[in-house]
Amino acid sequence: MSSASQIKRARVASGPRWVVPVKVAMFIAMLYPLARIVLLGVTGDLGANPIEFITRSIGLWTLVYLSIKLAITPVRQITGVTALARFRRMIGLYAFFFAVLYFTTYIWFDKWFDVAAMLKDIGKRPVIITVGFAAFVLLIPLAVTSPKAMVRKLGRHWQTLHRTIYLIAALAILHFWWMKAGKHDLALPKLYGAT
Repeated sequence: MSSASQIKRARVASGPRWVVPVKVAMFIAMLYPLARIVLLGVTGDLGANPIEFITRSIGLWTLVYLSIKLAITPVRQITGVTALARFRRMIGLYAFFFAVLYFTTYIWFDKWFDVAAMLKDIGKRPVIITVGFAAFVLLIPLAVTSPKAMVRKLGRHWQTLHRTIYLIAALAILHFWWMKAGKHDLALPKLYGAT
């Protein structure tokens, strides 16, 4: 096989030329919420309750990234731009990364690894915390099986496993809904529920 045909085949496998620069730009842009929190923390602008601000912000961005990931397939089908599928893994891993930050913020900064305080909080809000924790735990196998080697190893079972993203999104929206319901602020949960 000639080197020209190998290059052409590699280009087809990697997708249109715009995919790589857009992926790089998205990778950097998706760090914005974290950079913003760090900047606000350095400047002392996290508000009266910084831990709550950080937790809520990270939780919201986790939900945003989950929603974007879920939106890729219908947008791809509507527009016919099949290269959009190449962004799903990165966006899904960002959703997982922010979910890890959300969970870590809760157990470390909010509760300082105090198991008794966590159990007391679970006692006050058992359903809210259980639903959120279930969504987080269900994200772990998706993140672990996202590399191409795992896709090949799992074969058709990979797609079945990754369909749990719909359940995860529903649990995350429910968690968010109940968090906001106490403050009678359901505009955003309704928006995410509609997507």
